[in-house]
Amino acid sequence: MTTRQQIKHHREYSHILMMSAWGFSIVIASFLFMYIGYKLDQWLNTPPTFMFGLFFLALVTTIGKLYQEAWRRRKDV
Repeated sequence: MTTRQQIKHHREYSHILMMSAWGFSIVIASFLFMYIGYKLDQWLNTPPTFMFGLFFLALVTTIGKLYQEAWRRRKDV
């Protein structure tokens, strides 16, 4: 395999690696924020308001960052 073929081969798999890394970060951020919200709800003796609020905040922010990254990479290609 020549060097050009190796670079092309690497580019094909870099997108898969990027998507899996973003998926991992979305899951970790969601569970982390949900846990913090759960602890806040226990401390303040409230219904699961903070738990759901922080969970959706984590989803919106990480998916927003994913969209920004994809939009920036689209312009680079």
